[in-house]
Amino acid sequence: MDYRRKRRLTFFTIGLIFLLSGIEYAVILPTIWRYLQTLNAAPYFLGLSLSAFSFSGLLAGPLFGHWSDRTLTTKKIILFANVFEIVGNFMYFMGYSKWLLLCSRLVAGIGTGAGSSIFGFLTRNTAPEDRSTVFAAVMACRQAGLLIGPAFNIFLRLCNFQIGPFTVNKYTSPGLFMCLLWFLLQFVVLFMYWDFSPQDQTRQRSGVEQEKVEQEEEEESDEGKPLVGPNELTGSYGTVTSVQSRTSSVANGDVTHVSPPPSPPPEDVNSSPFKNFSVSSEFLREEVIVLLAAQFITLFNQTALETMVTPLTQKFFNFGELENSIMYCVCGVEVIAGFLFVRWLSKRVAERVVLAVGLILCNISCVWCLIFLANPQGGFAWQLAEFIIGVFLQVLGLPFVAVAQVSLFSKITSEKTQGFSQGIRRSVGGLATILGPLWAGGLTSNLYVMLGLMMGLLALLTIMMVVSYERLVEPVTVDSHTGTESED
Repeated sequence: MDYRRKRRLTFFTIGLIFLLSGIEYAVILPTIWRYLQTLNAAPYFLGLSLSAFSFSGLLAGPLFGHWSDRTLTTKKIILFANVFEIVGNFMYFMGYSKWLLLCSRLVAGIGTGAGSSIFGFLTRNTAPEDRSTVFAAVMACRQAGLLIGPAFNIFLRLCNFQIGPFTVNKYTSPGLFMCLLWFLLQFVVLFMYWDFSPQDQTRQRSGVEQEKVEQEEEEESDEGKPLVGPNELTGSYGTVTSVQSRTSSVANGDVTHVSPPPSPPPEDVNSSPFKNFSVSSEFLREEVIVLLAAQFITLFNQTALETMVTPLTQKFFNFGELENSIMYCVCGVEVIAGFLFVRWLSKRVAERVVLAVGLILCNISCVWCLIFLANPQGGFAWQLAEFIIGVFLQVLGLPFVAVAQVSLFSKITSEKTQGFSQGIRRSVGGLATILGPLWAGGLTSNLYVMLGLMMGLLALLTIMMVVSYERLVEPVTVDSHTGTESED
């Protein structure tokens, strides 16, 4: 199979992985609150269950990323990580107690650690100028899952039957459904995913060019072209000189030295990508800290609001599983449109501009929620309008910040250790998704305190970005040979 087809199928599989992660989030989040209530769980258990999923992913991300950097392979890592997703979702389906439910999210979260290996793989196999576009497409796949997930929930809520000792109802069916999807994904990864590298493309191009030259020579010989031509050119750019043409040139007294194409410098295949690697020099830099802060604060605010939304809609609007699923479906449409727009915008402006636009939108959203949602006023229609506008603004800013900070982070950190670096970035995000639900879960009745902290964090991030704006660019690589010549 040729390189292009392998690349397309592999990228399709990556998109499918992120699609399923979005579907899992969308089918479980709208129902987990009521599921916990049927198991007599306290309200803080909602935050614990959501945080457990992120906590195990926080620990697994750097480990899987380090593994992929060492071996330069991701296929076996994905297959291994998916086993945890299968087992965790089956435990969620069993649902005998609130503690088993908590453990199920802890186990399933380990599977998300493969994401750091995938982002490292994408960084190594995409050009810097195309990275924002690729990352936006991958993230849009997850948002498509968030859009499709609620549609599955509409049908899953109708389940009411027994499988042996297990009860399948609207609360347990999402676990069984996701268990089956992750199991089927194993076969897709097994047959449609390849661990290729840019060198594979180079080798294929060289082979194709050689075949073309051989075909041209065969055609020329078939046409009866004389072996010795008086005016035959040798060594022209983009051609390969044959033995006959060199003989012709020598016979005519025109000796032209044709140097072979330069061979790439030999690489030590046994050398570790972490040789001379320093955590402090890699991550304790101003621009890196700003991007990690953007990752933490935006995910902290996002998960805090997501945790708050379900109890809030139940309290003020009496929303059930169907209404929450429809709400998440509409939000998914908005986010996908946002990622498509960011994909278009990133080709025309720098990532730091996209990041700045996203932060402005996030600040507007937080101010709106602090003013109108902390203490809703008016009748049902007015409160619902305030809520819709707040959610719309919050969702609108996410694609800008998400794509810009991921793309910039991949450019300002070492390409050889991208798996580990992306694991650190995702762990920072995992920490945010742990603390966000815990913070919001205990303050659903005191929204001024909850939203006030979120506003303060956004203000801090905005100040950091303004101060470090000039440094949020891809570093310029200087050729060592050029540098030596200029010094001489």
